[in-house]
This record gives sequence, C-alpha cells and structure tokens, in this order.
Amino acid sequence: MRKLLLLSCSTIHGSGFLEYAREYIYEFFTKNGVKEVLFVPYANVESLEAYTGKVRKELTKWGFKVTGLNEVSNPIEAVGAAQCIFIGGGNTFLLLKRLQEGNLLEAIRKRVLQDGVPYLGSSAGTNVATASINTTNDMPIVHCESFEALSLVPFNINPHYIDSPPDTKHMGETRETRLNEFHALPTSKPPVLGLREGTFLHVRGDIATIGGIYPARLFIQGKETTEVPSGSDLSYLLKQ
Repeated sequence: MRKLLLLSCSTIHGSGFLEYAREYIYEFFTKNGVKEVLFVPYANVESLEAYTGKVRKELTKWGFKVTGLNEVSNPIEAVGAAQCIFIGGGNTFLLLKRLQEGNLLEAIRKRVLQDGVPYLGSSAGTNVATASINTTNDMPIVHCESFEALSLVPFNINPHYIDSPPDTKHMGETRETRLNEFHALPTSKPPVLGLREGTFLHVRGDIATIGGIYPARLFIQGKETTEVPSGSDLSYLLKQ
C-alpha cells in the first residue's frame, strides 16, 4: 500500500527546520512502524554530508535513526533495505540527475509502490515523487536524461506555491500564469497541485488528503483553477 507524506517545504517563516511539520512527520513515521530513515540529500548543491547531518540532528531528537544515501557503499542495496525513504529539498534538476545516474528511480519506485515502504518528500523531494518535474520552480542547473520522475502519484505538484499580492507592481508572470502555461499546450497534461508553504499531501493507499496550515490550489487542464481547503479528499487524482 502506498504511504506518502509530501511536504511543500521543510521550513516556514518563524519556524525552525522541519519544526512546523514535526507532528505530521512523527505521526507518519510511528503509525508506519518507522525507526530508521534513509535520507537522500542529492538535491543539495553544497554539501551532502552537511545536509545529512542537519536532518540527522533533527530526527535523532525525535527518536529516529538516520542514514544518508551518501554514506553507504551501495545505494541500491540501501534502498532495498530501507524502512523509510526521505528525499529532501534543494535543486530538483540536480536531484533527478543524481537519481538517474545512480539507477535509483526504479529501485525507489518499487520499494514504495510494491513493497509499501513509507516515503517522505520535501520540496524537491516532493517534486520527484510526482509524474514529472516539469512544474518545479527550480532553475535547470544541470541537464537530466528526461523530466520523468518517480510517478508515486500520477499528477504533478508545485511546492512553495505562492499567490501574487493584489497590489504588486511586478509585471512578470505569476506562479499561476506559469502553471497555466503547462496546461496551455494541446497535448494532454496531468493536474498540478499547488502546495503553499506549510501545506502537504498525505497519501495512504488510494486515499489522498490535503493537510497543513493553508489550502492548496488545484490546476486541471481545461478547467478553472480551484482552492482546496486543508482536510479535502483528493483521492480522485490518484485515478488519472
């Protein structure tokens, strides 16, 4: 059974690293019997070691053991033995490229979709859990083999979704404009779920629910964009 917790971000204004999501993550881990977490720091552009250390410092305080994928000799074997997989944020293109180069996409997909291993994603880690990374906010600092991602859910997500202030003087494209451009082409495109910071998607089997502080925003090709309040059932999106 699919078990996913997909966070828009790891930090919100006025809160420490993972602090706002602590109760959600703790409940997700404990309900699924997680004691050890395999952390994937591949989205980080500076130091994989420092990023893994940051996550270990926080989750250890909560009672969980953390191993970084950068710390093991055989990443594919580590994925195959993982109790839980957590992919953190950073640059989505770099993350996907590293996963592709390590032949890790299929290994992770199998563990999550076939073996029922819990998956926690944050920001870029949420992006790669979806059908593709086409709706990421990140710059393509590296070239990926393709934009196809893990497809743990059959639609796209836009983490860090932000609304434009009504009195803004900014004349460039808004986030909503960019996401509508994704759906403007005549080819069929999957829905996009805009997750505002502090918001998450929880998937358990065939049930998908919005949670967190704010409503999400749903973009479906050919339809009006809609607000999705926290607590809403989006299970129908899993049937795309």
